[in-house]
Amino acid sequence: MIEIGFGPQVCGELAGGATREWLVTDGLGGYAMGTVSGLRTRRYHGLLVVAGETPASRRVGLVSLDPAVTLPSGARVRLGAHEWSSGVVDPRGFELLERFELVDGLPRWRWRIGDVVIERELAMTHGRPGVAVVHRLVAGGPVRLELSAACTWRDTHGERRADGPAPRMEPVDGGAVVEGSFRLAGPDWTPEGQWWLGVHHREEAARGLHPEEDLWYAGRFAGALDRPGDTVSVLAWAGDLADEPPPATEVVAAARRRHRAVVAAAKPADPVEATLTLAADAFVVRTGTGPDVVAGYPWFGAWSRDTMTSYEGLFLCTGRADEGRALLRSYAATLSEGMLSNTADTGRVEYNTVDATLWFLHAVSRHVTLTGDTDLADELLPALHGVVEAHLAGTRYGIAVDPADGLLTQGGIPGTALTWMDARVYGVPVTPRTGKPVEVNALWVNGLAGLAELTELAGRDAAELWRLHARAREAFGKRFPSPAGWLHDVVDAPAPAYPLGGAAYHDDDLLRPNQLLAWSLPYAPLEPDPAVLRRVAAGLFTPLGPRSLSPDSPDFAARHRGGPAERDTAYHQGTVWPWLIGPFVDAYRKAGLATDDLLVGLEGHLGDYGLGSVSETADGTPPHAATGCPFQAWSVAELLRVRRPR
Repeated sequence: MIEIGFGPQVCGELAGGATREWLVTDGLGGYAMGTVSGLRTRRYHGLLVVAGETPASRRVGLVSLDPAVTLPSGARVRLGAHEWSSGVVDPRGFELLERFELVDGLPRWRWRIGDVVIERELAMTHGRPGVAVVHRLVAGGPVRLELSAACTWRDTHGERRADGPAPRMEPVDGGAVVEGSFRLAGPDWTPEGQWWLGVHHREEAARGLHPEEDLWYAGRFAGALDRPGDTVSVLAWAGDLADEPPPATEVVAAARRRHRAVVAAAKPADPVEATLTLAADAFVVRTGTGPDVVAGYPWFGAWSRDTMTSYEGLFLCTGRADEGRALLRSYAATLSEGMLSNTADTGRVEYNTVDATLWFLHAVSRHVTLTGDTDLADELLPALHGVVEAHLAGTRYGIAVDPADGLLTQGGIPGTALTWMDARVYGVPVTPRTGKPVEVNALWVNGLAGLAELTELAGRDAAELWRLHARAREAFGKRFPSPAGWLHDVVDAPAPAYPLGGAAYHDDDLLRPNQLLAWSLPYAPLEPDPAVLRRVAAGLFTPLGPRSLSPDSPDFAARHRGGPAERDTAYHQGTVWPWLIGPFVDAYRKAGLATDDLLVGLEGHLGDYGLGSVSETADGTPPHAATGCPFQAWSVAELLRVRRPR
């Protein structure tokens, strides 16, 4: 894997250390997450964050373990870091960090106090909610180490305050059970029980959200570090509280072995691919219904569009075809009226996308093509044919094939945004894209051809599917090319306003990246024109991938910053989306254009924000600072996929 590590100048300065985040996951949707500096900058940061019935219903448990070292001289040095509502950062243990690095994907810190060097490593238990934190004396000593446990038990999206009840504490051997929900265990436990008031989260403040909470100081662990190699470790876990995990050092060693095995199974070609393979592993989770995909950490759960868009990169490029097969079968069972369910982070099952089902057709086609799994094709064929039949007849939200041209139209219901550009502000879609969106119809054409091939593989007649495909492909070629020199983003869109007797519909020729799918998909409706692609690149391409809207547009938003309404307004109006690097590179390759230098910025980004991973979004103007989730599934999946073309 690529080397990701930082010395004192990054670790010891919050502008660098507190803006780079690490992530370790438990394979269930839970995680541990924080910053290089150790400062918690988000309400979502913690050492034990536990998934509920769904990956999105997470709760924060153990927030931090603050180290304090008592030196032979008797001096006591605190190594933790907190920011308070007063603006004060205290303690400032990051100023003593001499090194942070990811080792096999696990975070490791080293503090130096004179000739004393103390190292911290942590890992999660895979397949159960638990974290192990190991502290080791590297040099110097003897010293005494205390670890103050700050806790809560709350939804990840909120905060807990001291004006409510204190967390319930129950003493057990070697520690305590908090709120009957998670357990702490370690050496020489001393209960405390008091509130730390006014902890400040600077990233939440920047996002226009409530930035403060109160933490419960549950107690402290302690132990002697007499000689180099001695350790003091703490375990925290949820689930079966009587079932103590293995010793913390064994948990760390097991996690390291597992990470190496995950990477080896994918047979990466180089360190970047190895890093992306391990990044992909964080998003593949096991739920009560089988494998699933977390769309992004720390706040997303499973979203069917993201899952299917990510499918090839997360499963087929990483040697996880068996898990992928189970996932496709599980999702097929959710089809209703020809539409794939979209399990919202609210916990509701909804059918509110026009494209997730089409991405599902694409994922099944790619799975069978790349694995030769014709048994799966045979099993799913009736459901896949049902998708086409439902779209021909018309399904929810006005989604239907237009009998006039064979293209897919959608929308017409106020307040809906059914494409991936689905942001709404105060209930009003920013980009409703009602009509016939370009990428939706590229996916429709692609899906018909892919299904026709699967049908023929099963020895069945696919003549009608090929007829539908040919008609839609021909109509696409006539309708979407724009006089502007690129493709329309939407055709037959309702005109926002028109004079009496004027046209009720128009064709939207805003320069957006959605058209890339018209050239990039395996059964794309158009052959790429190098000149057109260069125009698209000139208006949209950045080091972190394509923008969602050209800067020439009057609605272009340069920065994806501010409160929720500001961020949602900018979300698809110029913000950069790294996942689009996939269709961009595919289109360039099909056009015979050079692609060697298109991934340099994203590969450099692996050490910039979400360490070893790729962010959800970035600002539309230089320096294209990353925004959104630091760890995003389809961003990782598409970068990995185009680095491993098949």
